[in-house]
Amino acid sequence: MIKLDPIMISGKEVWPLIEGGKGINVSNGFTSGAWAKENCVGTFSGVSPDFYDEKGNRIIEKFTKKARPERHEELVEYAIRGGVAQAQLAHEISGGNGRIHINMLWELADSEKILEGVLEKAKGLIHGVTCGAGLPYKLGELASRFGVYYYPIVSSARALQVLWKRAYSKFTEYLGGVVYEDPWLAGGHNGLSNAENPEQPQKPYARLVEIRKFLNSVNMSETPIILAGGVWNLDEWKDYINNPEIGKIAFQFGSRPMITKESAVSAAWKKVMMQVKKGDVVLQKFSPTGFFSSAIKNTFLERLINRKKGEVAFSKEQNAEFSEPLEVNAHKTIYIRPADMDKVNQQLSAGFSDIQETPDGTVVFMTPTEVKQMKEDRANCVGCLSQCQFSTWSRATGTTGKLPDPRTYCIHKTLYDVGHGGSVKDNLLFAGHQVYRFATDPLYRNNFVPSVKELIEKIKLGL
Repeated sequence: MIKLDPIMISGKEVWPLIEGGKGINVSNGFTSGAWAKENCVGTFSGVSPDFYDEKGNRIIEKFTKKARPERHEELVEYAIRGGVAQAQLAHEISGGNGRIHINMLWELADSEKILEGVLEKAKGLIHGVTCGAGLPYKLGELASRFGVYYYPIVSSARALQVLWKRAYSKFTEYLGGVVYEDPWLAGGHNGLSNAENPEQPQKPYARLVEIRKFLNSVNMSETPIILAGGVWNLDEWKDYINNPEIGKIAFQFGSRPMITKESAVSAAWKKVMMQVKKGDVVLQKFSPTGFFSSAIKNTFLERLINRKKGEVAFSKEQNAEFSEPLEVNAHKTIYIRPADMDKVNQQLSAGFSDIQETPDGTVVFMTPTEVKQMKEDRANCVGCLSQCQFSTWSRATGTTGKLPDPRTYCIHKTLYDVGHGGSVKDNLLFAGHQVYRFATDPLYRNNFVPSVKELIEKIKLGL
């Protein structure tokens, strides 16, 4: 039996159980409201959240402007409307219990503008903001201005120290907690640094201790640490509870809430997760954000993996190393290493006849159909990221100035599509590395789908 006590989160004593925020349209007002109703913390995603018409029907995004900057402004407007709609929905379902948080992707273009718009129009409905995928320096100032608690997502004490010294030391009143997200186990975008080996995961205990030591050193010893990434049941983390080296702790659940009655995840997506085996979730770096991310290996991801495997370095000029000519098209010839010619011929004979240059002095091989779709996706870019490697969009300057990268994809398109009933084979399925446990968890035996209430009852028991 787990001895679990309520703790203070966002100004109220609640169970230290938190729904992880997952976009697009995975964590919403229905799920977050249900978590809060059980006196826990519900979190809805602020990344392209749904909004509704006067009859309560969901409105699907439709971009009408021709210019990308104008489509971006439409995206921002939709995000604010959606954030307010989900906050209102969560509040109504919660019955005033628990806490409601909004989760933001800091690398989202105009994330500050969106967050400010939502907090302004949903005053009193949102109690906290979690934010990661980057270093959200301005988060403390922005949240404090609205009297809302903020929760930076970090993967190390060092990242927290940087944020503290640069910004958060000035806004301590509303620093509600620090989310430590395991960069090897979490789903979606991960905070894995260039100094860390993606193949050599580290246990979180020592990292949590370091975060606690730092919080103690700046007189924030009562500030809870929220453990995220790889959390399935509390029995596996009982040594972390009431542990003086870690201090006050809460647990964030990302994967398990995806299969509940309240979850917006499609039946097809839930079925895939029920069948995932250990090792089917891949930590990779195909995201146009440039961050590592974790997703279920399906047709979509396999094609990206194979495209990367087929990548070949080249030179624009012939030399001793790059001596073999390769005709890209009727007007352009490049030079590759002779040893790579077999790899090239295999791909060309398999139908990957369109040669695309990357920003890194390499080429990859795609089918004409893939290239056509890629160009169409770039033309339809809505500027969702602050900087995008796929479309070369930059919110600051209009363009990154680099070649568009054919090794990546339009992240908004694929996440929005699968989040609204699209193909689970041909879209990206973000997932944590523990998702394979659905297949053996007794709670989900015989494809049983619990309610949020039933899930939380099991979690409280340590199961």
